[in-house]
Formats: sequence, C-alpha cells, structure tokens
Amino acid sequence: MIVSLSPNSHTLQGQIPLPTSKSESNRALIIQHLASDSITLHNLAEARDTQTMRRLLESEGHVLDVLDAGTAMRFLTAYFTAVGRDQILTGTPRMCKRPIGPLIDALRELGGEIEYWKQEGFPPVHIISKGSKLKGGEIQMPGNISSQFISAILMVAPTLPEGVRLELTGKVSSRPYIDMTRRLMERFGVETTWETPHQLFVAPQAYRGGEYTIEADWSAASYWYSLVGMSESGKLKLGGLREHSFQGDQRIASLMDQYFGISTTYLPEGIEIHKYKQELPTTPVEIDCTEIPDMAQTFAVLAAATGVTLTLTGLHTLRIKETDRIEALETELTKLGANVSATEDTLSIHTGITSTSGVIHTYDDHRMAMAFAPLTMKLADLTIKDPEVVNKSYPSFWKHLEMAGIKVNEF
Repeated sequence: MIVSLSPNSHTLQGQIPLPTSKSESNRALIIQHLASDSITLHNLAEARDTQTMRRLLESEGHVLDVLDAGTAMRFLTAYFTAVGRDQILTGTPRMCKRPIGPLIDALRELGGEIEYWKQEGFPPVHIISKGSKLKGGEIQMPGNISSQFISAILMVAPTLPEGVRLELTGKVSSRPYIDMTRRLMERFGVETTWETPHQLFVAPQAYRGGEYTIEADWSAASYWYSLVGMSESGKLKLGGLREHSFQGDQRIASLMDQYFGISTTYLPEGIEIHKYKQELPTTPVEIDCTEIPDMAQTFAVLAAATGVTLTLTGLHTLRIKETDRIEALETELTKLGANVSATEDTLSIHTGITSTSGVIHTYDDHRMAMAFAPLTMKLADLTIKDPEVVNKSYPSFWKHLEMAGIKVNEF
C-alpha cells in the first residue's frame, strides 16, 4: 500500500486529538502488574506496541511474540524474570537483531536464569523459572545503551528483597526516559534516588494503588510542529499535552521556538502551536539528540525542507532502532536532492531538498513515515510507501492529517 499526500491549502488551521503516550502507557502497565494494590489506568495508548504489551501481560502462553515492540521485549523480559514466570520471548526478524545482552547480563547478576535460543546477545530469550530467583543487589550497566534496559531494571527493583543499586558507566543517554520511569514509579509510591550522577538506588518497597490518566504523546506532537514549520502560515491546537510533563520530548517546544519560529501556548486542554516568523537561522545549527533520540528524524526532515544547515549529534542509539535510522534518513533525503553526510552517531544537513516530488520508503519504521509526511507542504507530489507502519505508535495519523486539511489518497 502507498499514500499520496497533497495540502488543500498552505495555511494550516485546526485541532488535532493527539494519541496518548505509549512510553507512559507501557511503563504504567508494568507497574500496574507489579503492584499488589489495584491500579486503574485511563487513556491507555491505542498504539500497537501498547496493545501488544497488554495482550502479553494477560497471556497464559509459554512462547510470547512481541512482534516489533522493543519496549515490550525489554520490559517483559525483566517483568517475567522478577515475578518468576517461565517464558520464551521472541519477535519479528528485525526485533531478533536488536541487542538485549546488557539487560540479560544485569538480570543474571540479580539472580535470574535466562538463556538465548539462537544468537548470543539477541532474542529469542528463554526465562527459566519456577518462582522468582531475583534477590537484588549492586549491578553495573553501560549508560549509553537503550534507556529501556535501565527502566526495565528500575521498575522491578522495588519488588526485590535487596532492592537495586544501579551504577551507570560512561555517558548516560536518554536520561529523560529514565526520569520518566522514576516519576511514574514515584506517582505510585516508590521512591528512587540518584545517589550520584551515575548511580541510582531503589530500596525494597511496595507500589501503591490508585488511578492515573496517561498524557498525550509529545513525540507525536513533533510531526505537527514540523507540518506547521513547513507551511506558509499555520496554527494548530494539539489536545492532551501538559505543561508539567513526565516526557522528555516536551523539549521539542523550546527547540522549535528557538530554531524554526514556532511558538507554543499552553491551554487547559492542551497546546496551541503557531508559526510566528519566516526568518530561519542563516548560520549552522547543532542539536544534541542524546536525550531526545526520537526527535532526530523530525528535525532532519524539517531542516532539509526549510534550508536550515543542521548537525544532529548523539544519535548512536538510532543505528539499532526499527531500522538504521541514520542510514535511512541519509538515503531518503539524498534522493530528494539534499546534501547530507553521516558518521556513526551524527547526521548533517548541508543543503536542503531540491526535488519537487518524491517517493519515500519507510523501512518498517513508523517514525520515517510520520517525519517525512509534512513534506507535502513543500513538494508538489509526495508518496509514502507502506503507510501502515504508523500503527506501531499512531494508528490515527493519516486520519488526523486529513483533519488538518491534507488530502490523503490510499492506493
């Protein structure tokens, strides 16, 4: 399947009911199942990743398929090991090429018995258990790995007899995602402490029951900022976002204001974003994405579309996402005439796109589809291949584009 996109107008106006955060949803689901008291969750994400997590948490099967949900693979591995369930976890071919070794090493240090079924360091994994064997204690993990490994350990830590003192070695990546996990844990009564800038401590304690409403997704909001940034003028309301958010991707608001002339106004029901200036930076811009890796594709495409010279740094985790996102960005932007260069963990946009039309490959990656869709404001003809990839995080994305005045034709 493909979709062809074209705007009804280059002036945007409207209101978008954003999806809720799958990052918050997936963490809250694990906490809900670890708690002995009842926790009621409202507004859980419709994303396929979250629905997969819910289904597998309730499943009584022995072999569980997480599909392409990296969060589910990491969080469920720690969860099933902590609660003492004998499980085999597998996933798509790409999922089975995404490393899980640092998490398995940490769980083994805490007392877990886990085997790799095929390749050392990668799924599928077999959690061998007849009751929980995790005791807790002091462990080390690299700080520059996926924050999901670290969050997986943190969430089970309070349920272990000795708790966990976790030392992160080297530079700590995606710290806002770690802090999101900590703040959700604290929302349900569990205290966590940064004892030093690289050492976290979680004492044995119980999660408290209660109710919680999941916030809308700031990652999803980034594509609407980009759409407004590529318009001649635009003003959109995005529902469900909070000024005091647990999500690190809220930083998109200040960066879009600083570099792309888009303001953010907080309202009781969400935010309003507005393109208030056309003059963009004429000198090179550098954005460190170490703490906001999911924003990299949005910034890269927006810069290429608007002619901003941009270097994105801190992208090392993008090589092992749903696809190699650095390589995918370099390939697709070059096809559109942009001058792009990359290293192992950086991407530079030297000159903008020159094409007036384009066919975008999405590489089984939801963020590739959504990051490139706003180019409809700049290109006379834009086609996105395999548009159904957005179901991973934002199933209503194409419908919401139509609400904003974009024609979406499926073939």
